[in-house]
Amino acid sequence: MSTPIICILLFGAMLLLLYFNCPLVVAIGLPTAGIMFTAAGVAMPSLAQKSLSSIDSFTMMAVPLFMFAGKIMEVGGLSRRIVRMADCLVGWISGGLGHVLIVASAFFGALTGSAVATCAAIGSTLIPEMKVKGYPAGWVAGLQSVAASLGVLIPPSIPLIIYGVSTGTSVGKLFIAGIVPGCFLAFCLMVAVFITFRKKKIQVTREVITGKALFYSFLEAIPALIMPVIILGGIYTGVFTPSEAGAVACTYGFLICTFFYKEINRENIHEIIGGAVTNTAFCMIIVTASGAFSWLLVMTGASDLLGSSITAISVNQLVFLLMANVILLFMGMFIETICAILIVTPILMPTVLTLGIDPVHFGIIMVANLALGLTTPPVGENQYIAAKIAGITFEEELRGSVPFLIAGYAALILITAIPGLSTWLPELLQV
Repeated sequence: MSTPIICILLFGAMLLLLYFNCPLVVAIGLPTAGIMFTAAGVAMPSLAQKSLSSIDSFTMMAVPLFMFAGKIMEVGGLSRRIVRMADCLVGWISGGLGHVLIVASAFFGALTGSAVATCAAIGSTLIPEMKVKGYPAGWVAGLQSVAASLGVLIPPSIPLIIYGVSTGTSVGKLFIAGIVPGCFLAFCLMVAVFITFRKKKIQVTREVITGKALFYSFLEAIPALIMPVIILGGIYTGVFTPSEAGAVACTYGFLICTFFYKEINRENIHEIIGGAVTNTAFCMIIVTASGAFSWLLVMTGASDLLGSSITAISVNQLVFLLMANVILLFMGMFIETICAILIVTPILMPTVLTLGIDPVHFGIIMVANLALGLTTPPVGENQYIAAKIAGITFEEELRGSVPFLIAGYAALILITAIPGLSTWLPELLQV
């Protein structure tokens, strides 16, 4: 069977199954297995081997460890303390708690590495409070859904780990590279909050923040703020690898939340373990199916065909990156982030290297695109979570997110066009 026909059957069957709301792992795994057994002549044991080989690496151990660390942070009370500190820092700016939500999402994202966890933890804390103080529910939920995307761009980031493993790019360098783009995205969202808050003339009640309150909120949040310093500092100095950093994060978070904050106990430990196991299992099942899918693309020459087709359209770096943005944003609208990385990477990566694009810069572009995809229907996990917390319809939440999505896309264009936003800090630190 020719390569073009394999491409049509593989992607056509996947899109058809997704259209009929089949589970993602079925939509990817079933066409992959069918073409492996028929067109490619691959035996069943090989399918199992190729699926498992995608998660059989030391670096992939970081995924369940950071999942567990993120659940510890969520249940252990760190989100509430980060929100309080953020309120004291930026709550006085026009837009008040909107800026607090963004800053808190950035801090919490730096602890958990997950957009969904950030949306659930910070949203559960802030959305009800903001509604009580007079902020429009749709505006608040829309902001939270987009701000949660900071959770996968600011390190540590699970999608960046997956990208690093699948491309052989240094995960430590990717972590450092995500800091400036993540902060830039947060800044663009804060500008959008300032403008829309003034334009809508939102009237809210405000608390007076004193220097004493700021000092004590910072003091209480210090143990939480130290964690990303330990993780990134340890990776940068070579004290431990990204996988070992996940173990350090789990240990540190558990000790702080149990003995310092005293919020982890026998009553909620099962919630932490159960949530981490469930999230890890879901992630790993998708990774195994996507790994077999990616291997089939490479083995049949489909990835080379698709990559050469894209290269034939443009040999200009910027034009290619803009095309890649469109492809990734479209993929993010339908497919979960980790799965999209594993599907798209073998297709686009050869062209990236041919055109001389820095794989670190492209990794940040890819994750930023797919992060915004989490806020775009029909998948839009963050939007569904934020709408549920706010107690509003999905349509109302979607309308409220429009100005913040525009700000996110504007930031994405600049991150794409200016490689230095991603590569400056790793080069400065010589990671």
